[in-house]
Amino acid sequence: MYLPDFNYYQPETIPEACEILVRYGSKAKVLAGGTDVLPKMKQELLVPEALVSLRAISGMSDIEYLPGRGVVIGARATPNDLVNSTILNDKFMSVSEAAHTMANNQVRNMGSIGGNIVNAVPSADLPPILIALGATVVLVGMEGGRTMPLEDFITGPSRTLIAPDEILEAVVIPDQLTTGSAYIKFGLRASGALAVVGVAAAVTMVAGVAEEVRIVLGAVAPIPLRSKKAETKLRGKKITDTLISEAAKIAASECKPISDIRASEEYRREMVRVFTRSALLKAMYLEETERKFE
Repeated sequence: MYLPDFNYYQPETIPEACEILVRYGSKAKVLAGGTDVLPKMKQELLVPEALVSLRAISGMSDIEYLPGRGVVIGARATPNDLVNSTILNDKFMSVSEAAHTMANNQVRNMGSIGGNIVNAVPSADLPPILIALGATVVLVGMEGGRTMPLEDFITGPSRTLIAPDEILEAVVIPDQLTTGSAYIKFGLRASGALAVVGVAAAVTMVAGVAEEVRIVLGAVAPIPLRSKKAETKLRGKKITDTLISEAAKIAASECKPISDIRASEEYRREMVRVFTRSALLKAMYLEETERKFE
């Protein structure tokens, strides 16, 4: 299959890129990693008049820690950049682990965190753990920049609140007191498969009490879904084996899975229960084989 004809632009600044988006309107597509856009173009699912590459814009692949703000991840950072980042490995290992579960090594070298988020695929691996960690997205358009919680940014399958003239510049994981976080997924292959179910958890534990809990479910709803009732079940409580099991059951009742070729609704719901328990145990550093409850 061949790509259809298109105009290719490689601006050197974000304002220049935004101006091209305004010029072409809906007939332009942003090109970051290209692992989603280019295959769709080959299949003629997308036929843009213009591709606006972010490759030449300085700093959009950087991952840096800014005291008082948090870890700032440029939108062109690849999954393997996240896997190999010493900053993320030190501060938020769960993000590196989630990135490592994505696709295969070649795709992880080409794809981008910005594309993974803007495409808003329900089975995407990065949004659940980023939302659990309270991440925000930085958007830049012709009228300037704005920031919003990632949890609010994704509104449905392939739908976000990005404006036609805007580019996702970065993702920010804020400084926080979280003591542990985890992302666990189930796919139909040993590695690289789309998530059938994914569960992310981030907790702040103080003397055995869950002072703060965030649980986010992936691939079992149109958007990454906060399991708020399960969070409430745990928040402010002394953690016990029974309490974790009850929270996992609540999470299973909160999800909204569908049946498709990869799994039934009933199977996904049961996997949410199992994986919520496992993600919480991992985030709390209470592995199944060695956990101890008072």
